[in-house]
Amino acid sequence: MNYLLKLCDRLGILRSEIDYHVLRASMVLLFLFFGYQKWWEYEAQALVPYISNGPLIFWMYPVFGIRGATWFLGVSEWLFGALLSWGFWNKKAGVLGALGGISSFVSTTTIIPFFPDGWAASAGGFPAMTENVAFLMKDVVLLAVSFYLLKHDLLRLSLAQHQETRPSATAAREMPPGADRRIA
Repeated sequence: MNYLLKLCDRLGILRSEIDYHVLRASMVLLFLFFGYQKWWEYEAQALVPYISNGPLIFWMYPVFGIRGATWFLGVSEWLFGALLSWGFWNKKAGVLGALGGISSFVSTTTIIPFFPDGWAASAGGFPAMTENVAFLMKDVVLLAVSFYLLKHDLLRLSLAQHQETRPSATAAREMPPGADRRIA
């Protein structure tokens, strides 16, 4: 274990933000691919049992229809992915993308308790999942990743804002004594 720690330290992995960047890039790819799927009939039909039983998204079928609902989801996923991608350079966009991810995964994880026959009766029911609930369980992790990205982007924004409002050390040295009292 010590060897592994020393190796990671030497490579800079322990001091870098590689986890943050890998998670952000993974979410961008995920939203890109999942959003793409929503344009096809096979996906529209595959989502019927999920959307129909989703307490936060069931309304999409009466409003948009089956294909319209999946197109709405596809556009939303591409938007969240684009915002997360832009978040590499613009933390405000990253915050919006993370909030979109949170809303998306809250919507899907809330389907779990309402999915009919989601727990395998042949195995005693809860916690033995059927395939449909198992598919949704990944969204619990994706929800956690979205919270992680939101937290880190908010921290970066807060730090940047704090640095903007506080005069830098060089600016303080260049100011004549007492100048800070005259500004107010």
